[in-house]
Amino acid sequence: MNRTEFRMALRTLPFLDAHRTVPDRHVRLADDPPKLLLWDPEAIEWLFASDTELDHPGSRSLRPLFGEHSLLWVDGARHTAYRKVLGPPLRGRRLTTYAPLIAETVHEAVDDLAVGRTVALADWTRRVALRIVARLVLGEVDHRTAAVLDDFTTWIDDALGSRPRTLAHRFLRGGLPRSGADLDARLVAWAKSGRTREPATLASLLLQAGGPLEDLRDHDPDLRDQLVSLLFAGHETTASAAAWTLYRLAIDESLRHDVLDELDATADDVPTASAAPLLTAVISESLRLAPPVTVAENRRLRCPARLLGRSLRAGTTLTTSIYLAHRQDDAFPRPLRFDATRFLGRKHPPSTYLPFGGGARRCLGSQLAMLELRLITAAVLRRREWRCLNPSAGTLQLRGHAMAPSSRLRMRVTACRD
Repeated sequence: MNRTEFRMALRTLPFLDAHRTVPDRHVRLADDPPKLLLWDPEAIEWLFASDTELDHPGSRSLRPLFGEHSLLWVDGARHTAYRKVLGPPLRGRRLTTYAPLIAETVHEAVDDLAVGRTVALADWTRRVALRIVARLVLGEVDHRTAAVLDDFTTWIDDALGSRPRTLAHRFLRGGLPRSGADLDARLVAWAKSGRTREPATLASLLLQAGGPLEDLRDHDPDLRDQLVSLLFAGHETTASAAAWTLYRLAIDESLRHDVLDELDATADDVPTASAAPLLTAVISESLRLAPPVTVAENRRLRCPARLLGRSLRAGTTLTTSIYLAHRQDDAFPRPLRFDATRFLGRKHPPSTYLPFGGGARRCLGSQLAMLELRLITAAVLRRREWRCLNPSAGTLQLRGHAMAPSSRLRMRVTACRD
């Protein structure tokens, strides 16, 4: 790792902010092998259109955490097989079969928000989102399996909960810590026990006849790697987006009342995007300023290409900066200002607005995430009133590649609206 890569790893957000107005919209991170960080719309469009002809080497920092076999960076036929099995349940009409389960989980969490209670907002949304994805991936959460989630949370917090600790793991201790054998065994046992549940768990779809893991051996690492990848990717980023959305509405009384008026006009527990355009716009703007991850997946050229006004040789790694793409003045005037109206009656092209990535590697759970975000936000606004105790703590904080609010951000429940 050279000096430029080290600066980006050590002080990621200041490094990115310092490059926001660079005219050619890319920065060279390394020379041998070549590695570029880019946020140029034409280059992004080309990468997404050419995705099937590129390699996807994955994240060096997260690979020890999720394992070598993780679907997050598996490529070729194996990647296609995972998307073929996991994609359909997470979009369109089939996704609606999970809506009652998600709603039940969210309302149980809101039930616990008693008047006078103070919560760390990011921690609360992470607990809710983790329980949701655990039910989708593994099955019912009871007293025994809740303890598994507690241990999973402890492991992830050790790895990513503190930026200095994350950097110490990465640079001084040989990489982010892997989950222990006991936690792995309990996750696998939980996944296998949920094979007959309805609606089908995502783990059961992977293990079914014809699924990518149908030939699973007792000690095959694939299942463990997929479980921890799905649990992490399915909750950490959604939780951060939910926290930012709730924070924005908590500090803007006028906007909050407008969203509540919109929600009062629909009786749907899970409001659709068309029935709640302002709520959806608030979520979209929150995702713009605090995207689920700072960068999209690495892409590596198999053949030479002409891009970014230069000739790039085979083996060049290109990484899209979602954070910087979302902060360009020509795509989003006054880009550092929160303005939900940017998304009312307008759709931004995927080369400038890409909170869930794009191309063949676009996040499989993007529709699920938007469903969860609408439901969590609607449930809290409809059923509780709370006050932000320290608005100045609403600052970006990295957890791995995700951007959560500061762990110090606190909300106090002031009234029930049930």
